[in-house]
Amino acid sequence: MNREGYYFRVKMEFDKSKVDEAIQHAISEGIAGYVCSIESNNLTVANRNPEFLTVVNQALVNICDGSILAKLLGCLHKKHFSPYIGADLFLKYVRMRKYRQYFLGNTPEILEGLKKNLSRMDPQIRTMRFETLPFRKVEDFDYRSIADKINADRPDIIWVSLGAPKQEFFMNKLQPYLRRGVMFGFGAIFNFNAGRGHVRRAPRWMRAVSLEWLYRACEEPRKNIPRYYGFLKELPHLIREEKKKLKNIPLR
Repeated sequence: MNREGYYFRVKMEFDKSKVDEAIQHAISEGIAGYVCSIESNNLTVANRNPEFLTVVNQALVNICDGSILAKLLGCLHKKHFSPYIGADLFLKYVRMRKYRQYFLGNTPEILEGLKKNLSRMDPQIRTMRFETLPFRKVEDFDYRSIADKINADRPDIIWVSLGAPKQEFFMNKLQPYLRRGVMFGFGAIFNFNAGRGHVRRAPRWMRAVSLEWLYRACEEPRKNIPRYYGFLKELPHLIREEKKKLKNIPLR
């Protein structure tokens, strides 16, 4: 397999224009597919779970959703890598006021707040679908029934909020039933923009100095600290493997 574009075994695109090009091409051609947001937790799971690694590497395109991860890869490859933060991509596509969107997952309270806030950015969002999902294992969803509702609405974009790695498996299983539409698995981004609940995005100053991860750790320590610890345990192995790969790349 050609490993160009793979970092720590996961396919990632760091050129924002190429990410947008892949998304917009799929929309214009009526292609059903999905986009994954790769940060420390997804990266760890992908390197421990071969099935999940296959799922993320079958995506249309994946973004690097972590400033620290981008900097680490920059040090290893001796070049600049810029992250494409999922929360920023989400707001960018909402503010375009160009695409019909479908919002799937999370809780009724979060969806209500999300619809209210996003409608201020694009009044057409009031006419778009916001749907919860039953709480169940990823293999137990009725994917045909879910897809039938989505296909009837004909959205260009489907935002999925189930939390990682569940939402990535969900998108992969739903894709064969969709006629069109690009799915994004962006987890807590619904919460960030709903103005409800306790989950908030880090202040702008913390984002500017790449400390969003620290804010998330303090905000939800029982959830995020074990994830960061798992990543740190996996990191030496990831670095060794990436260095080994770099030694085997022929000079051009």
